[in-house]
Amino acid sequence: MEKIKIEICVGTTCFVMGASSIQALEFEIPEDLIGKIEVTESRCMEFCKDHKDGHHKGPFVKINGEVMADATYDKVLDKVRAIIKKKEEN
Repeated sequence: MEKIKIEICVGTTCFVMGASSIQALEFEIPEDLIGKIEVTESRCMEFCKDHKDGHHKGPFVKINGEVMADATYDKVLDKVRAIIKKKEEN
């Protein structure tokens, strides 16, 4: 199975709004996700600067290229597990 790509915005605004807790995925990967995710950081995705794109509140995380606004550690894990479940069902 191809690894799920998680990109965390760690620009100042996102970092202050909670990206720092999401970064834990880089260092403490839940056992069921070991070998299934690839976590990277982005200095700033600039979604907070332009509300025309439909994104409103950081922190922002991209999961396989799909943007998640108002992300939390738990929301990211839920989304990743849903992707894995869907892949396993197909």
